[in-house]
Amino acid sequence: MEKENREHKDSVFVDLFYGDEGAQKNLLSLYNALHDTDLQDEALIHKVKIEDVFYKNFKNDISFEVNGQVLVFGEHQSTKNPNLPLRCLLYVGRAYEQLVEEEAKYRTSLVKIPTPEFYTFYNGKADYPLEQELRLSDAFLTSAGNNTVELKVTAININSDKAHRILEKCPVLKEYSLFIDTVRKYGEDEGALKKAINECIEKGILAEYLKRKGSEVRNMLIAEYSYEKDIEVKQREAWQEGQMELLYELASQGLLSIKDAAIQAGMEEHAFQEQMKQREQ
Repeated sequence: MEKENREHKDSVFVDLFYGDEGAQKNLLSLYNALHDTDLQDEALIHKVKIEDVFYKNFKNDISFEVNGQVLVFGEHQSTKNPNLPLRCLLYVGRAYEQLVEEEAKYRTSLVKIPTPEFYTFYNGKADYPLEQELRLSDAFLTSAGNNTVELKVTAININSDKAHRILEKCPVLKEYSLFIDTVRKYGEDEGALKKAINECIEKGILAEYLKRKGSEVRNMLIAEYSYEKDIEVKQREAWQEGQMELLYELASQGLLSIKDAAIQAGMEEHAFQEQMKQREQ
């Protein structure tokens, strides 16, 4: 499958936790919130950047190693995606390729690797649980056996109205959530984004960050919204194609009349019949 050829644009979330000058501190805060720890040394954090597997030039994930012991993968999502375990499986393979020396896998002694952990932080508009576990095995065609790999992703809803406990433990994540609330209140055009940013600065929400990078943040948000709309269109088109295939199949097997199938497809009967013929060729 041909990969999307996009100009690379990071999201505000990724910039806060990976690109910005305060990212190291923010990652440490996030790790402490996830593990109920109180680590203070930012030098324990080592960022590991993995390109998005499906959208090669649009990087929207964070990954980092903590004291050489734990390898954390975080995905920021504004749309529901049950395939996150699959994405993370591909990510972790790429990460270990970077972290483990090429010769190491041929040693006679056991090669130790950082323990992987997987999270996704959801802040979309659709209804979503406060927290849930996504499993790679849910995608398997047959039941998992003893020798089957498993990968679990903890999905956390970070919308401020859900009040997940992690928001109180990680102040920058809470402020990010409030920032997104403010952006949604004003809208998506550039003038509205300026108003949202100004209000957040006045209220002390990511104030120092927004003062430094206001125009960059607007550009990132515009890119994010364009990306989300593109995904929504693709999902809708895929669903419509699936519905049409089902109607063609039912009509060809005589389980649904061509007339009724055409009505459900929103097409003239002769046009539907013509497409059925083309499909069978």
